[in-house]
Amino acid sequence: MAGLPEYIVRMKQWRAGLSKDERWCIVISADPDAMAAAMALKRIMQQKVRSVDIARVNEVTRPDNLAMIRYLSIPLKPWQADKAQGYAHLALVDSQPHHNKAFQNLRFDCIIDHHPLPPANGNQILDKTAPGFLDIRPGIGATSTMMTRYLQALRLRPGPRLATALLYGIRTDTGIFERSGGEEDFRAYQWLSQHADNGLIRRITRSEYLRGWLPLFARAFRSLSDCRGGAHVSLKDVDSADLLVAIADFFTKVHGLKWIAVSGVVNKTVVVIFRCDGSRDIGRLADACFHDVGEAGGHRNMARAEFPLASVPEGVKPGDFIRKRLETRKLRPATSPKVSAGGQ
Repeated sequence: MAGLPEYIVRMKQWRAGLSKDERWCIVISADPDAMAAAMALKRIMQQKVRSVDIARVNEVTRPDNLAMIRYLSIPLKPWQADKAQGYAHLALVDSQPHHNKAFQNLRFDCIIDHHPLPPANGNQILDKTAPGFLDIRPGIGATSTMMTRYLQALRLRPGPRLATALLYGIRTDTGIFERSGGEEDFRAYQWLSQHADNGLIRRITRSEYLRGWLPLFARAFRSLSDCRGGAHVSLKDVDSADLLVAIADFFTKVHGLKWIAVSGVVNKTVVVIFRCDGSRDIGRLADACFHDVGEAGGHRNMARAEFPLASVPEGVKPGDFIRKRLETRKLRPATSPKVSAGGQ
């Protein structure tokens, strides 16, 4: 294996050590990149182990994600913690144990991710997990890129559905190379393009919005206000954070808008979705504004913050609370973000 990257050597060694008697479950916080990465890991493992399931810890409500599951026949099931003992091993892709409370009491024997490494206390969580295979590379734009490289190295050609999923995973996490992504992502995208189904890609990408969201888009346009070189939108109560993500992504297409923060209240939790054109580190801004009231952070171009509605002082509107912090908070010294930007 001389000349191969270390992560490819480790992947080959790990795969060779899998047993036909083992039942595995790949646990994910479902978004396009996570679902595609899970499909690819299942492809890598399926002839080496007894069975591989894919389970999600979140509800899937975004129309493009639902379309992806439907058109690509992704075998996704809800995660049931009480069924964990039925699996010999668990894997985690496109995330890390500290990213979601549902992950924190689980022991993962495989972790593959492209998000920033955790802060000091998160490193302790990762050390306790002690996975048999660990590959975390923040310099990569999508976990789908990492999985594509494994498939190439293992000489496993993806079928049209898997190639389409991986291609779409790279598209969404890099913003079609507008938000992030480098040479490795581009090479993976080019290779996958030879195997993907363009018709399926078009059907998935045309399923971005629900008709019921349109009045809330109108509300977002009315509430748009300038803020610290960017803009803020407050939508008050919403049924799903996916709507906030869709609106934030829409505003990235507005010429001259450097960054946007779209906020709303979902089941007594305040959620703020950030998008940026790269002119500033939006993950650090999210962390500076909301680290003391909840979880916040992300990448340079996309980030997220969540905190309890109870953290907003009585008599103050959540939108006003968020706007004041956006306008006045100073950046903290650079550190690893607390939450993943994936799925935002």
